[in-house]
Amino acid sequence: MKLRNIILSADDIPRQWYNILADIKMNPPLGPDGNPISPDALAPVFPMNLIEQEVSDKRWIDIPEPVLDVLQIWRPAPLVRAYSFEKALDTPAKIYVKNEGVSPPGSHKPNTAVPQAYYNKEFGIQNISTETGAGQWGSALSFACSQFGLNCKVFMVRVSFDQKPYRKAMMQAWGGECVASPSMETKAGRDILEKMPDTPGSLGIAISEAIEAAVSDTSGKTRYSLGSVLNHVMLHQTIIGLEAKKQFNMINEYPDVIIGCAGGGSNFAGLAFPFVLDKMNGKDIAIYPVEPKACPTMTRAPFVYDHGDTARYTPLLPMHSLGHNFIPPPIHAGGLRYHGMAPTVSQLIVEGLITPRSVSQLDSYRAGVLWARTEGVIPAPETTNALACVVEEALKAKEEGKEKVIVATFSGHGLLDLAAYDKFFSGELTDVSLPDETIEEGKNIFKDYPKPQRLQSR
Repeated sequence: MKLRNIILSADDIPRQWYNILADIKMNPPLGPDGNPISPDALAPVFPMNLIEQEVSDKRWIDIPEPVLDVLQIWRPAPLVRAYSFEKALDTPAKIYVKNEGVSPPGSHKPNTAVPQAYYNKEFGIQNISTETGAGQWGSALSFACSQFGLNCKVFMVRVSFDQKPYRKAMMQAWGGECVASPSMETKAGRDILEKMPDTPGSLGIAISEAIEAAVSDTSGKTRYSLGSVLNHVMLHQTIIGLEAKKQFNMINEYPDVIIGCAGGGSNFAGLAFPFVLDKMNGKDIAIYPVEPKACPTMTRAPFVYDHGDTARYTPLLPMHSLGHNFIPPPIHAGGLRYHGMAPTVSQLIVEGLITPRSVSQLDSYRAGVLWARTEGVIPAPETTNALACVVEEALKAKEEGKEKVIVATFSGHGLLDLAAYDKFFSGELTDVSLPDETIEEGKNIFKDYPKPQRLQSR
């Protein structure tokens, strides 16, 4: 019998996270005056114990036991060999996915939601506000807050709020409150609605609203939580790649190609960063973060200092960015519609350690449907972007006649995204590619900002 699922025992769950800041040089975040900010400047937004992780240069950081207790509801997650997918593609490549769709919310997001809820609780916080795109992060944080007795408020990008009503129901099932963004509850939301009453919203707008909701609580009992982009989020997600390395050791394999879809970067980083460390130490690996052509942050946007949100509440971050005012097309991969990319992922692109790719919406859904019809699980729209790149690499291996080992993160299932599949089957979905003029317009906001240095870690 073929071994499809490579499963670790509960005792093999990683006990530490890998912190890539120990191994790369980074441009610092900057304040409004253009000078590096101190960790204390983040204190109104995040609890200090998470700020300490954000700036730490320790390579390994212990995972607290209460966090492990919750993570073990679904972890370790299986590494799956996709025999039927391989057969359909007639490829000599061996294809594996790290299945993060087995978590309670059905995605990789609770890998960081659980520790963030824990650290907020330990710091004496009672309420957490956040944003969400397609709803995976809002669902995950609502779940995590329910585990530690915290209140959770989620500002959900309006187009996804309308497209994915059952995500809201998931949040409510775990005690979370979900509102469409932009909303009338914050100044940031009201300002946007006054200018653009019919806007589909964006993650940048939702982030502004969530930050405002946190810092405006004069009791000091509310903090903001981010589901991607910042280093402490990347750190928590590395449990994916650390487990995968153990699983490959079990079967005496090692990947030649690593793939993950990337919106803000956390899903990709979770699988890739532990392998990036190997690449820094001499391993020959191709590592691809994949984004939609409709939101080409890594493949077409410049590496700049920009704000992480539309209202410019965040510090200036060194990242690839389409501009904090960018309103992406309303594609169904809502989690991949962010204007910027994680500074750590951006730095690895600058250094040539990883190579970004972009795929079309229709190619992504074709790959997702092929996966569903061969491997049985319906993937999330975000996940289909990674699978489209897997298809490209598998067919490339066929052309070259090489037996490559390909691994991708299966970032989540698509059982709450069936309306999008229905539109695909009925021919209502189209390919969207940003015109050059839109990219150039976005660059105008950077002209008066400081420029990040082109640092090299090696």
